[in-house]
Parts: sequence; C-alpha cells; structure tokens
Amino acid sequence: MAVALDSNILIDVLGQRTEHTPHAVEALNAALSRGALIICPIVAAETSLYFTSASEAQDLFKRMQVRLSDFTWPDLHLAGKIFLEYRKLSAKPRHRVVADFLVAAHAFHHAEELITRDRGFYRHYFPKLKITHVGPPEA
Repeated sequence: MAVALDSNILIDVLGQRTEHTPHAVEALNAALSRGALIICPIVAAETSLYFTSASEAQDLFKRMQVRLSDFTWPDLHLAGKIFLEYRKLSAKPRHRVVADFLVAAHAFHHAEELITRDRGFYRHYFPKLKITHVGPPEA
C-alpha cells in the first residue's frame, strides 16, 4: 500500500513550525506503518524552496522514506478532465490551478490514501479517493 502526501503536510514539517507541525509529524509517522510514502512531481516542486539543491531534497526525502513517483498518462488525463469539470460547474471558480488536480489524480492512481490539510476540495472532486485530513482538532 502507498500513502500519498500533499505539499501542505511536508511544508508543515520542512518550514517554520506552526500549530500544524505536530499533527503533520504524527500523521507522517503513522502513515509509515501503513505503507510507502509517495509524492508526485508537483509536491516535489512545491517543496523545493526548502532546499538549497535537488540533491539535498533527494537526500532528505530518502531519509524521511518519501519516494518520488512519476505521473502517468492516466493521472494527467484524469486531472485535466476533473479540472475542466470544476471550471464548468463553478459559477465563481477559485483561483485553483491544475496542480491541485494533478496531486489528487496521482494519489488516486498510485496510492490508497492522500494525506492533506485540505478539508473539502479533494473529497468533493475525488470522492473515491480516501482522504486523511491532518490538523488541529476543530473547536
């Protein structure tokens, strides 16, 4: 089994400590017991600002047991198809870019679960993808 990670979870760990950091660390540790941790190229790119070089990123992700998993044609097709649906159905589309759809489509095809801080977008557009929401308990 593979567990896909969204950028926001890794940013919570790699970036400045916030209220989300302990929850992200706990989620990553728990996910390791469920399977291989994977990221798609979009997540790698979105987290690249935390590293001085590609080799530094590669080394840290290897130590974290996070593997980079390439896109396939089905991932790209699904992301484009659902992005088009989003644009057609939204009266006032938010400024989402296709990257969000690529992360979810990749997780849909390559993992059993996506760990994210997103509360509703992925569930709405990818209802068959298991979403694990990470964050502080709601008040």
